[in-house]
Amino acid sequence: MFYSKKLKKIKKINHCFFSRKNGFSKGIYKGLNCGKGSKDKKGNVKKNLDYVAKKMNIERDKLILMHQTHSNKVVEIKKNNYKKKVIADAMITKMKGFALGVVTADCVPIILYDEKNQIIGCIHAGWKGTLLGVIKNTVSKIKKISSSNKIYACVGPCIGKKSYEVDKNFYKMFIAKSRNNKIYFSNKNKTKKLFNLRKFVTNKLLKNNINVDQVDRDTFAEKGNFFSYRRSYKLKQKDYGRCISSICMPGLN
Repeated sequence: MFYSKKLKKIKKINHCFFSRKNGFSKGIYKGLNCGKGSKDKKGNVKKNLDYVAKKMNIERDKLILMHQTHSNKVVEIKKNNYKKKVIADAMITKMKGFALGVVTADCVPIILYDEKNQIIGCIHAGWKGTLLGVIKNTVSKIKKISSSNKIYACVGPCIGKKSYEVDKNFYKMFIAKSRNNKIYFSNKNKTKKLFNLRKFVTNKLLKNNINVDQVDRDTFAEKGNFFSYRRSYKLKQKDYGRCISSICMPGLN
């Protein structure tokens, strides 16, 4: 379990970037696999999510997860929609006693808190969603509720630059979007580059005047702590687990 130093100081919220430790899953999913979309036994995933709800000190049906599709879609969770399937890559809410959760396996989990307006949020920020504007859309959605904000964000465990090897086409796609994206790449060899996803995501937050801190851990490198899509793929495993990150404002609505 990992925490933001800044968010830890704020008494009105609970948050956690859960590792893969503890939990009930076995085999390649060993530990706290919270990926409903994985091929893990449904019963084990359910038990793992029950454990997370307990740790977040909320009722299980108030732990809200998304069906994530690498989009730029943001949903505000309200009393009338929290029981419905949330197809999005970011959520925000003003509701107390509800935890928002994001699952990742190399992509970036971001959790947010607008201290001025008591709004919490979480974002699934992979390269695709970030390129499509999921971070900007989330901040806009918060500012739609109130334009005067004090937003904190923590960028959680994700694949590190030294572990994130990409090809020339990937690089070209980013450069076509903006020449300024050059700063997120370095050369590995003649055909491969290394991509700094954490920096790419962080800069998007900073551009929106958000107070950012980091849980700077590499999901690919730290096998004992995190699930990793890329590591599982390299090991030719048939599937992979997902870690969960969550935030909530305790209390009743």
